[in-house]
Formats: sequence, structure tokens, C-alpha cells
Amino acid sequence: MDKTFFMEQKKIEIEYTEIDSIDELSTTDAYLVAKAREVANNAWAPYSNFFVGAAVELNNGKIVTGNNQENAAYPSGLCAERVALFAANANYPNSAVKTMAVTAFNKNGLSETPVKPCGACRQAILESELRFETPIRLILDGKSKIHIIDGIKNLLPFSFGKDDL
Repeated sequence: MDKTFFMEQKKIEIEYTEIDSIDELSTTDAYLVAKAREVANNAWAPYSNFFVGAAVELNNGKIVTGNNQENAAYPSGLCAERVALFAANANYPNSAVKTMAVTAFNKNGLSETPVKPCGACRQAILESELRFETPIRLILDGKSKIHIIDGIKNLLPFSFGKDDL
């Protein structure tokens, strides 16, 4: 007996805001991006020469920063997003992250396009969102454009969380 299968093609769309420069951001958001740019200068990136900085604003008003920390024994290093996020959660365990700004530069200067969190960082950001039951606004910095994304699920649509265990 032949079985009939029905297959439906689906599409996922994400929403984000695109602006041309840091000058178009609010004062608070511009400050957060500036802090991320500043801390990227202190990244330990002797292997990739890709210096990443992240700054998070907590709901208590505190700003916590982080940068990438490479290690010759890959993958023992850690991305800037997770350094900042874990530092925030370790030092302010009852304060949710409201906004995270991420930037990067290499020998040619600021990344031309908005820098994007890797998969592991996306998962860590999701865990923080689930922990505090609030989305994290992401500001992804680049020389030609800046992207603003409301919540990590726009970058991780088929996410894995506590309800999947």
C-alpha cells in the first residue's frame, strides 16, 4: 500500500532595525556601543587578530563589559559576549540583561558589517533570556550599518531551552 506524504515548505523571517551609524542611536545605546568598542581594544586575540568587545546594560543600570579571550588550545578561549554575560550573571545574579552591544575590529579597523554572535553565544544569550523571562535587545555594531535585534530568538529561531529537556 502506497503512503501519501504531504510536505510543506515554510519560511522563517526575522525582524531587525538597521541604522547607518552610532550617531543615530540613543545616548544610552551609543554609550553602550562605545564601551564595547573600548573594551575590544583589550581583547586577547593573538591568533585570529579579531578583537571583539561586548557591553551589557543590566536592569539595575549597571554596565558590564567583556572581550574575547583566545587560547592556543582551541576551543579553550571564550567569546566577548559570553565573557560579558557570565560576568554580569556572576556579579549581579538577580539582574536581567536589558541590552547587549557587540563590536569587532581587525587590522583593517572596525568590522565593515555588523558583527554577529556565534552559535554558542546565541545559546548563552537565550539561557539568560529564559532565566530572567525577558528578551535581550542586541546592538550589533559595524562600520557601514548597525543592526538592532529585539530578542535572541530572532537569531536562533529553532532554539533549545529548558522546555526541550
